[in-house]
Amino acid sequence: MKPVSTQSTGGSGNPCAFPAPRSRPALDRLGETDLPGRRIALLSHYAAVDSSFRSAAEVVASSGRLELRCILGPQHGFWGETQDNMIEWSGYLHPVLGVPVHSLYGESREPTSDMLDGADCLLVDLQDVGSRYYTYAYAMAYALRLAARLGMPAVVLDRPNPAGLSIVEGSPQQEGFLSYVGLYPIPARHAMTIGELARLFCAMDGNPPPSVEEAEIDDPAGYPDDMPWVAPSPNMPTPGTALVYPGMCLLEGTNLSEGRGTCRPFEVFGAPWINPERLCGALAGSPFLEGAALRPHRFVPTFGKHAGLLCGGAQIHVTDRSSFRALRAASGILSECFRQGGTAWRQPPYEYVYDRMPIDILTGSPALREAVEAHDDALLLGLASPPSGHPGAEAGALVYERSFVS
Repeated sequence: MKPVSTQSTGGSGNPCAFPAPRSRPALDRLGETDLPGRRIALLSHYAAVDSSFRSAAEVVASSGRLELRCILGPQHGFWGETQDNMIEWSGYLHPVLGVPVHSLYGESREPTSDMLDGADCLLVDLQDVGSRYYTYAYAMAYALRLAARLGMPAVVLDRPNPAGLSIVEGSPQQEGFLSYVGLYPIPARHAMTIGELARLFCAMDGNPPPSVEEAEIDDPAGYPDDMPWVAPSPNMPTPGTALVYPGMCLLEGTNLSEGRGTCRPFEVFGAPWINPERLCGALAGSPFLEGAALRPHRFVPTFGKHAGLLCGGAQIHVTDRSSFRALRAASGILSECFRQGGTAWRQPPYEYVYDRMPIDILTGSPALREAVEAHDDALLLGLASPPSGHPGAEAGALVYERSFVS
């Protein structure tokens, strides 16, 4: 990461002006970036914004020196209009910019050469959330594979990772458990930026690395607390959601509500049969919840699992993100919920995988499921122990040596 100047440029003469953020996406400097082409195929979405909340598509289209030929959009649609997994969307003509918007979550996950017709540069700007299950990085991977086959230069505009850059959680998937919620064997919480993932994926594919324009961040742990945030998908409303998501997403592999249909998805969870006080009492002071607290909660989802029904459960609150581990917390929550009758594993399909259990697809092996079924909390704590080292470093694929200012 580039070090950031601590000098504010917010314009103190204007009482409504905000100080310039110290964490900034690479999109802020697109006007200074010399791209290897001017006819742009842009893989992006509405949440990839600069510090003035202009989308990457707007910035490219208004640059005066670049020609936006098309937009490629990931899961949930360019505007984030589709709510859940396995809800496909179709391409259309952008109503303002007048360019085709191609779906990479429709009939196919992979772009075609026809989609890039007339372009001479693939530009990627996607807001990732730091978790293996989040599919936007795989839309990028498929696009980078196509660009490599076509001999088209690719540039990734990097962004800070809301889950930070210092904490890795979970083991890579075992053989046979790759899917579109884990196309490459990487940890569940990977501690990499979208640009670092791009370099890593290209290395794994044996393709030339893309050019990566660095983001800027001033926190050594990598948390972009002051960066402008637009929810990259309907159920990722805040950076705090991204912090719990690497663990709480596992509830998608059960019949528990993961909070879809509430204002705090993945932070609020439960089911009609869950006793909130028993759940929170059993986990109070537990090593599973280091760095977090559970608060008893009752809620009625407006859609998704148990829509319209009163659910008992809890809300998870991160109290110390340096010691909090999302996978560890979710493992304890699953263990206790399975001790209360009614909790069960979701059956296939999940993300177009029909022959394996959804929880195994998410975790990358049957190990967690088997430990929960055996009520083996000691094994669960061991499985949730974070690995050492950085996943990108092991592949020699880090984009750059990170440097920060305090």
